[in-house]
Amino acid sequence: SLLQLKLWNKYRVSNIPSLIFIDASSGKVVCRNGLLVIRDDPEGLEFPWGPKPFSEVVAGPLLRSNGQTLDSSALEGSHVGVYFSAHWCPPCRSLTRVLVESYRKIKEAGQKFEILFVSADRSEDSFKQYFSEMPWVAVPYADEARRSRLNRLYGIQGIPTLIVLDAKGEVITRQGRVEVLNDVECREFPWHPKPVLELTDSNAVQLNEGPCLVLFVDSEDDGESEAAKQLIQPIAEKIIAKYKAKEEEA
Repeated sequence: SLLQLKLWNKYRVSNIPSLIFIDASSGKVVCRNGLLVIRDDPEGLEFPWGPKPFSEVVAGPLLRSNGQTLDSSALEGSHVGVYFSAHWCPPCRSLTRVLVESYRKIKEAGQKFEILFVSADRSEDSFKQYFSEMPWVAVPYADEARRSRLNRLYGIQGIPTLIVLDAKGEVITRQGRVEVLNDVECREFPWHPKPVLELTDSNAVQLNEGPCLVLFVDSEDDGESEAAKQLIQPIAEKIIAKYKAKEEEA
């Protein structure tokens, strides 16, 4: 029915079963990954399962691939890419290769940036093998509870996913994968979302994320696409501002 379709779209459900907790008084999403919640907290000790700050969820020791450990407080004051990935997944491996270069470029440009690898590998050995290629930090593989809490915090539905946070731990974009592939030189870092995008193979994934307006123009005529962009840019900015004021995703 139309109502069912509206609910699927509103909560961006892409696979089933999905369990989403909302706050009845405000209608806001409390938790997207309800299935992980009830698996991790069958006794309901953490109820009402609301989102916690990143710094609280990530709290604890982190690893470097050379075996050094550091405390998660070392991430404070930096932009952070939270990278959900696994060696068994081919798109993850190809993104990792690009991301290693992006990470170097951003650091060399003097930006405070760290990447946190949250593994979905199937064994400690494959985690170690995969992590040995990475110049950043990771949640220890053995700390399954913390890895699961991070998955829950961001409602991860598939990998690879790269979530970019600002220095306060607030989400800048959930589309880090698209941004990294579209901006190999990292000129747009930290990739604040643009109200209007040109549709490409890599950012077409956003059509699944929520309602989109797609405007078709004659690509032969460059002037036409620029005019079209100027037409829809202010409308897009207005819509985004409206949702931002309501603290909802547009």
